[in-house]
Amino acid sequence: MPLPFLTADRTFEATDDSALPYDNRDRWRRPYRPGPWRVGVAALCLLLASYVLFAAVIIALTDSLSAAAVVFAMALVIIAGALRLLRMGVWVSARGLRHVCFLATRTVPWKRVVAVRTVQQPVRWLGLPRTVQGQALTLVRNDRAAEDVPPLLTTHNGDFLARAEAFDRAADSVEVWADEYGRGA
Repeated sequence: MPLPFLTADRTFEATDDSALPYDNRDRWRRPYRPGPWRVGVAALCLLLASYVLFAAVIIALTDSLSAAAVVFAMALVIIAGALRLLRMGVWVSARGLRHVCFLATRTVPWKRVVAVRTVQQPVRWLGLPRTVQGQALTLVRNDRAAEDVPPLLTTHNGDFLARAEAFDRAADSVEVWADEYGRGA
Protein backbone atom coordinates (compact mmCIF):
# COMPACT_ATOMS: atom_id res chain seq x y z
CA MET A 1 0.00 0.00 0.00
CA PRO A 2 1.63 3.27 -1.02
CA LEU A 3 1.88 5.96 1.62
CA PRO A 4 2.53 9.15 -0.36
CA PHE A 5 2.52 11.38 2.70
CA LEU A 6 5.57 9.56 4.03
CA THR A 7 7.69 9.67 0.89
CA ALA A 8 10.13 12.43 0.04
CA ASP A 9 9.84 12.08 -3.74
CA ARG A 10 6.26 13.28 -4.10
CA THR A 11 5.53 16.71 -5.43
CA PHE A 12 4.66 19.29 -2.85
CA GLU A 13 1.24 20.81 -3.38
CA ALA A 14 0.98 24.54 -3.65
CA THR A 15 0.28 26.16 -0.32
CA ASP A 16 -3.21 27.35 0.20
CA ASP A 17 -3.98 30.78 1.57
CA SER A 18 -5.59 29.57 4.79
CA ALA A 19 -4.24 30.98 8.02
CA LEU A 20 -2.00 28.90 10.19
CA PRO A 21 -3.48 27.57 13.45
CA TYR A 22 -1.52 30.00 15.59
CA ASP A 23 -2.82 32.95 13.56
CA ASN A 24 -6.34 32.57 14.93
CA ARG A 25 -6.46 35.19 17.70
CA ASP A 26 -9.90 34.06 18.92
CA ARG A 27 -8.62 30.70 20.16
CA TRP A 28 -7.47 30.42 23.74
CA ARG A 29 -3.74 29.76 23.90
CA ARG A 30 -1.10 29.60 26.58
CA PRO A 31 1.75 31.93 25.56
CA TYR A 32 4.36 29.67 27.17
CA ARG A 33 5.09 25.98 27.59
CA PRO A 34 4.20 24.13 30.78
CA GLY A 35 7.22 23.79 33.04
CA PRO A 36 9.11 20.60 33.86
CA TRP A 37 7.77 20.43 37.41
CA ARG A 38 4.18 20.53 36.25
CA VAL A 39 4.77 18.02 33.45
CA GLY A 40 6.74 15.72 35.75
CA VAL A 41 4.04 15.63 38.42
CA ALA A 42 1.36 15.03 35.78
CA ALA A 43 3.42 12.19 34.29
CA LEU A 44 3.78 10.58 37.71
CA CYS A 45 0.02 10.92 38.25
CA LEU A 46 -0.65 9.25 34.91
CA LEU A 47 1.80 6.47 35.80
CA LEU A 48 -0.04 5.96 39.08
CA ALA A 49 -3.34 5.93 37.16
CA SER A 50 -2.04 3.17 34.89
CA TYR A 51 -1.26 1.02 37.94
CA VAL A 52 -4.68 1.74 39.39
CA LEU A 53 -6.33 0.81 36.08
CA PHE A 54 -4.34 -2.43 36.03
CA ALA A 55 -5.51 -3.10 39.59
CA ALA A 56 -9.10 -2.47 38.49
CA VAL A 57 -8.74 -5.10 35.77
CA ILE A 58 -7.32 -7.62 38.24
CA ILE A 59 -10.10 -6.87 40.74
CA ALA A 60 -12.70 -7.25 38.00
CA LEU A 61 -11.31 -10.66 37.04
CA THR A 62 -10.94 -11.99 40.58
CA ASP A 63 -13.44 -10.15 42.74
CA SER A 64 -16.66 -8.23 42.33
CA LEU A 65 -17.39 -5.79 39.54
CA SER A 66 -18.57 -3.14 42.00
CA ALA A 67 -15.15 -3.04 43.69
CA ALA A 68 -13.50 -2.84 40.28
CA ALA A 69 -15.81 0.05 39.34
CA VAL A 70 -14.75 1.95 42.47
CA VAL A 71 -11.06 1.46 41.65
CA PHE A 72 -11.71 2.40 38.01
CA ALA A 73 -13.45 5.60 39.18
CA MET A 74 -10.39 6.38 41.32
CA ALA A 75 -8.19 6.01 38.24
CA LEU A 76 -10.45 8.37 36.29
CA VAL A 77 -10.20 10.96 39.07
CA ILE A 78 -6.39 10.69 39.00
CA ILE A 79 -6.36 11.07 35.20
CA ALA A 80 -8.70 14.08 35.37
CA GLY A 81 -6.47 15.66 38.03
CA ALA A 82 -3.35 15.15 35.90
CA LEU A 83 -5.02 16.67 32.85
CA ARG A 84 -6.27 19.63 34.89
CA LEU A 85 -2.76 20.09 36.28
CA LEU A 86 -1.43 20.33 32.73
CA ARG A 87 -4.17 22.81 31.80
CA MET A 88 -3.36 25.21 34.66
CA GLY A 89 -1.84 28.56 33.79
CA VAL A 90 -2.61 31.76 31.95
CA TRP A 91 -4.44 31.62 28.63
CA VAL A 92 -5.01 34.57 26.30
CA SER A 93 -7.17 35.28 23.29
CA ALA A 94 -8.65 38.30 21.59
CA ARG A 95 -11.59 38.04 23.98
CA GLY A 96 -9.63 38.31 27.21
CA LEU A 97 -7.30 36.73 29.72
CA ARG A 98 -8.09 33.43 31.44
CA HIS A 99 -6.40 32.28 34.65
CA VAL A 100 -6.89 28.53 35.08
CA CYS A 101 -6.30 27.20 38.60
CA PHE A 102 -6.73 23.61 39.71
CA LEU A 103 -10.30 24.02 40.94
CA ALA A 104 -11.37 27.32 39.41
CA THR A 105 -11.10 29.31 36.20
CA ARG A 106 -11.40 33.07 36.02
CA THR A 107 -11.86 34.88 32.70
CA VAL A 108 -11.40 38.64 32.46
CA PRO A 109 -12.40 40.47 29.26
CA TRP A 110 -9.78 42.87 27.94
CA LYS A 111 -12.05 45.86 28.55
CA ARG A 112 -11.73 45.24 32.32
CA VAL A 113 -7.93 44.97 32.23
CA VAL A 114 -6.11 48.17 33.14
CA ALA A 115 -2.59 46.74 33.11
CA VAL A 116 -0.54 43.59 33.43
CA ARG A 117 2.69 44.21 35.36
CA THR A 118 5.70 42.30 36.58
CA VAL A 119 6.42 43.17 40.22
CA GLN A 120 8.96 42.09 42.82
CA GLN A 121 7.13 40.59 45.82
CA PRO A 122 7.00 37.53 48.09
CA VAL A 123 5.58 34.62 46.10
CA ARG A 124 4.50 31.12 47.05
CA TRP A 125 6.99 28.35 46.31
CA LEU A 126 5.29 25.70 44.10
CA GLY A 127 1.92 26.83 45.42
CA LEU A 128 2.78 25.81 48.98
CA PRO A 129 2.29 28.15 51.97
CA ARG A 130 6.02 28.93 52.13
CA THR A 131 6.87 32.26 50.49
CA VAL A 132 10.14 33.38 48.94
CA GLN A 133 11.20 36.61 47.29
CA GLY A 134 10.50 36.52 43.56
CA GLN A 135 8.70 38.13 40.69
CA ALA A 136 5.01 37.92 39.93
CA LEU A 137 2.92 38.88 36.94
CA THR A 138 -0.04 40.75 38.37
CA LEU A 139 -3.30 41.80 36.81
CA VAL A 140 -4.72 45.26 37.50
CA ARG A 141 -8.46 45.41 36.83
CA ASN A 142 -10.72 48.43 36.71
CA ASP A 143 -13.44 46.72 38.78
CA ARG A 144 -11.30 45.31 41.63
CA ALA A 145 -8.44 46.34 43.86
CA ALA A 146 -5.02 44.99 42.88
CA GLU A 147 -4.72 43.16 46.23
CA ASP A 148 -7.88 41.12 45.52
CA VAL A 149 -6.46 39.47 42.39
CA PRO A 150 -3.93 36.63 42.85
CA PRO A 151 -0.77 36.77 40.72
CA LEU A 152 -1.09 35.24 37.27
CA LEU A 153 2.44 33.83 37.08
CA THR A 154 5.34 33.70 39.51
CA THR A 155 9.01 32.82 39.21
CA HIS A 156 8.53 30.01 41.74
CA ASN A 157 5.44 28.20 40.45
CA GLY A 158 5.40 24.84 38.69
CA ASP A 159 6.07 26.36 35.29
CA PHE A 160 8.98 28.67 36.03
CA LEU A 161 10.89 27.32 39.05
CA ALA A 162 14.61 27.77 38.21
CA ARG A 163 13.67 29.11 34.74
CA ALA A 164 13.91 32.89 35.06
CA GLU A 165 14.34 33.44 31.31
CA ALA A 166 11.17 31.48 30.56
CA PHE A 167 9.28 33.57 33.12
CA ASP A 168 10.53 36.78 31.51
CA ARG A 169 9.46 35.61 28.04
CA ALA A 170 6.03 34.48 29.27
CA ALA A 171 5.45 37.69 31.24
CA ASP A 172 6.49 39.79 28.25
CA SER A 173 4.16 37.82 26.00
CA VAL A 174 1.16 38.27 28.30
CA GLU A 175 2.01 41.97 28.69
CA VAL A 176 2.10 42.36 24.89
CA TRP A 177 -1.33 40.73 24.61
CA ALA A 178 -2.65 43.09 27.29
CA ASP A 179 -1.16 46.12 25.55
CA GLU A 180 -2.52 45.06 22.17
CA TYR A 181 -6.05 44.13 23.22
CA GLY A 182 -6.55 45.89 26.55
CA ARG A 183 -6.22 49.43 25.29
CA GLY A 184 -7.82 48.72 21.92
CA ALA A 185 -11.04 47.34 23.41
